[in-house]
Amino acid sequence: MTAQLIDGNALSRQLRSEVAQRAAALKTRGTTPGLAVILVGDNPASQVYVRNKVKACEDVGFHSVLEKYDASMTEAELLARVEALNNDPSIHGILVQLPLPGHIDDHKVIETISPLKDVDGFHVASAGALMVGEIGFKACTPYGCMKMLESIGMKDLRGKHAVVIGRSNIVGKPMAMMLLAANATVTVCHSGTADLAAMTRQADIVVAAVGKRNVLTADMCKSGAVVIDVGMNRNDEGKLCGDVDFDGVKEVAGFITPVPGGVGPMTITMLLVNTMEAAERSAG
Repeated sequence: MTAQLIDGNALSRQLRSEVAQRAAALKTRGTTPGLAVILVGDNPASQVYVRNKVKACEDVGFHSVLEKYDASMTEAELLARVEALNNDPSIHGILVQLPLPGHIDDHKVIETISPLKDVDGFHVASAGALMVGEIGFKACTPYGCMKMLESIGMKDLRGKHAVVIGRSNIVGKPMAMMLLAANATVTVCHSGTADLAAMTRQADIVVAAVGKRNVLTADMCKSGAVVIDVGMNRNDEGKLCGDVDFDGVKEVAGFITPVPGGVGPMTITMLLVNTMEAAERSAG
């Protein structure tokens, strides 16, 4: 068996086209979706991420604002800027790029963002809404993973067992909650879980989000399983790779996401989807 690829690039293009159409329709009613992105400091990776997000906004017809500040910016100054954006009617989504400089409390900044504009889906109110099935914003990376599952016909996961490897608040926990909401049975593990392979061999769906190469190998995978690789690493040759031993696992799995070209493009796409939804809610 050779697994079918879940093409994140193709799905992303489709979803972005739909967002562009929705944005154009909303503009005819007098509202242009607006996203503000704040970058504090000069982290090279963050600069690339921010640039890609701003370009993506422009490509689908959004109004985008990029605010760059020195790493010396105080926490109070950043919080004040977020509050100002909360009150700006032309901005429907606010994203503060992480990580922030060490003297600034990430959690305090995220919680200052209005839940109505929390398009990254990190606010406690967003997580709470997801937990109880209310309307809120889903964290972008796990949201993208769910859309990839839907693209292969796996929307209602009743009777399916999913294993999430990775317990972080950014991916692992919201991923588990979204799978539960789709009626899956979910087991949350991490790279140090005792006999991790015993867990993953039972799984119909495995989501690997640890940030560690080869955390999932072919002998740990159930035949025909769906494997979603969220990891972003470099191999010995310096090439981008995920958490999954792709060459081995693809011979066992039924579906698999590649790295690059899998989950990565979907993260920014779901940010656009969330911002679009925020603008539509604001417009009424």
